[in-house]
Amino acid sequence: MPSPHTPASFTGYLTTLVPRITAFIVLGMILATAPAYAGSRLLATGAVTAIEGAAGGGLSPWAVLSGTPSDEEVGVTATATRAWVDDYRLSVTGASVNVHDRIEVSVARQTLDLETLGGELEQDIYAAKLRLFGDVLYHPWGIWSIGAQHKRVSDNTIPVALGARHTQGNDVYLSASKLLFSAFAGRNVLLNATLRNTSANQGGLLGFGGDQGGRSWVAEGSVGVFITPQWIVGTEYRQKPDNMSAAREDDWQSLYSAYFFNKHLSLTGAWLDLGTIAGLPSQQGGYLSLQAAF
Repeated sequence: MPSPHTPASFTGYLTTLVPRITAFIVLGMILATAPAYAGSRLLATGAVTAIEGAAGGGLSPWAVLSGTPSDEEVGVTATATRAWVDDYRLSVTGASVNVHDRIEVSVARQTLDLETLGGELEQDIYAAKLRLFGDVLYHPWGIWSIGAQHKRVSDNTIPVALGARHTQGNDVYLSASKLLFSAFAGRNVLLNATLRNTSANQGGLLGFGGDQGGRSWVAEGSVGVFITPQWIVGTEYRQKPDNMSAAREDDWQSLYSAYFFNKHLSLTGAWLDLGTIAGLPSQQGGYLSLQAAF
């Protein structure tokens, strides 16, 4: 297998990446100048898109549903994400549909380039989220949703070699989100909490389960402060199971900033600390995600 650094591999990567970036730039230019009428809900109430394709932060799904459609509308969201850490590169493309602000269906493809080890890992994620009750703005208990994600790794060679029991698995989670008005220095504060049941190693990219364990409950949370109605900054934390003795796993955390140009277009940047991945420690770096909604 050629190294990811070889000219042929790099050219092939550009061949697949450039059309995606070009399409998003063109779409972004159109949507950034369009009137903000893509749904009846308020700006930013659909959050951004997490790396698994569901509406949320960068690392974790939240209780809100994607886009800004009301209970009489349908919304579609597309996203392209790129993360750079010391020894890996993660690319994610995804899309979701929000039907009447009740159910969200999403799909995502993750590609992890193993820049130091060589090769790549790919994972497909098919997911659904159901809003149980509430509203992120005005309900006293916020909004509550349940979700499920079916994950499948394309190539089982590396996960099995590291000790994973399976190359596909299912996550289920319960999320709650609430906006607190004028809660910090006169700014609105967004709180999110997620409880997930999973057997996924590194989110599923290294398979599911191992010699150290299988399914477990993990917690995820975030807090964000709206500097302006269009700009939010905050932090996320995601617990991880530690199932394989050959590839110990750390929790994930981030510091993020997201800007909503209008109801159509948003851009998220973050600093990531992903800990040890497949034996390589201190994986830290950057994250960019462009989201278009209509």
